[in-house]
Amino acid sequence: MLSIIHLPSILTRRMQVSKFSQKLGSLVVCSARGPRPRFPRVWKSRNRIGTISKSEKLVQSIKELSNVKEEVYGALDSFIAWDLEFPLIIVKKALKTLEFQKEWKRIIQVIKWMLSKGQGQTMGTYYTLLNALAEDGRLEEAEEFWTKIFSKYLESLPRIFFIKIISLYYSKGLHEKMFEVFADMEELGVRPDRSIVRMVGEVFLTLGMHDKYKKLHMKYPPPKWEYRYIKGKRVKILVKNLTDLDDNEEGSEKEKHFSDNKTETSAVGAMLLPSLDEEEAGTGTDLRIKPSIVLTDDETII
Repeated sequence: MLSIIHLPSILTRRMQVSKFSQKLGSLVVCSARGPRPRFPRVWKSRNRIGTISKSEKLVQSIKELSNVKEEVYGALDSFIAWDLEFPLIIVKKALKTLEFQKEWKRIIQVIKWMLSKGQGQTMGTYYTLLNALAEDGRLEEAEEFWTKIFSKYLESLPRIFFIKIISLYYSKGLHEKMFEVFADMEELGVRPDRSIVRMVGEVFLTLGMHDKYKKLHMKYPPPKWEYRYIKGKRVKILVKNLTDLDDNEEGSEKEKHFSDNKTETSAVGAMLLPSLDEEEAGTGTDLRIKPSIVLTDDETII
């Protein structure tokens, strides 16, 4: 009977505690001892052991070494000595950071070491190696690597490889090899990019081949549509609107540059203005900037 009599009071007290806890939100309230204290988690480690930190360690261990092949390969072997599998993701992220830092020699060494292990035999790795060889100025190695890839992946080679090797030959002035690669593209049915058409057309004009220049532009006219990434989204834009958009961007950049130059000139003018002395300010003399001295042809400044 006593338990039945005191039951409503217990229920009302629990309801009050639950309402109080809902008002406080995240604060948990005990019915007997008040709010429970919250302590920081001691077992939560702050040391990152993910692929990003490991790739940063790999880059730091490589950058401090010399260009000796045995030393670099030994450091890379010691880095992956305790891994059960080849850390392909870590090496790829390290290559991305090295590419951002424009460490082309390190990229070549790491990719050759990775290929010697039988790992990373993909088109992305091949293009990164070809780009690094081209940026480092190793023309012969780039040509050897290009012929090896082209003979192995004849019909499945992406267009970006052709763009890279043609731009390399265009920058070096090797027009005959450039025409050979362009002829291979036409035989394989790979449609050239606008950059390739522009480079080949400029070479035709410099060599005086106006008929081939006209045939090239008749065969590969400029596209009506293009894709641009605006605020992270892929948008299809007409070429006319694309030129207007480029003109607007150039105009905004020019206005920004003009405003920056204007502020700089105003600041320099404020620095070059003559300062008033106390005596001249007291007398109230009219201070004006004196004209610059004009020298004749006979006079010279020593």
